[in-house]
Amino acid sequence: MSEQEPMKNEDIFSKVMRAGRRTYFFDVRSTKADDYYLTITESKKFTNDDGSFFYRKHKIYLYKEDFENFKEALEETTNYIIDKKGEEVISDRHQKDFTKPSEDNSVSYEEATPSSSATAFTNVNFDDI
Repeated sequence: MSEQEPMKNEDIFSKVMRAGRRTYFFDVRSTKADDYYLTITESKKFTNDDGSFFYRKHKIYLYKEDFENFKEALEETTNYIIDKKGEEVISDRHQKDFTKPSEDNSVSYEEATPSSSATAFTNVNFDDI
């Protein structure tokens, strides 16, 4: 292959996972030696002050020789989280009825009503991504 030929790097197989403002891409690609590797890309949508939007992307390259160790580490860490905190999501942004307590703590969690920003956040339209 000459240096002027484009590098063979086309997608062989792809899987997309949408998660709110984030989208994860799992892409199988081919090396110059025609072996396969995996890229995992996180793409997160941000909005500018003028209403336009842009995406920030982070990418991980994962090669076959690392698959088993990666899989074991991922399984061990996810199991640790589930064992310690359970499967329920407890993040403020994921609780539809969560309102941040005021400085004087006059409103309890049970009395709180959803704020308009919290409602807008949970009303995600995946067609916009």
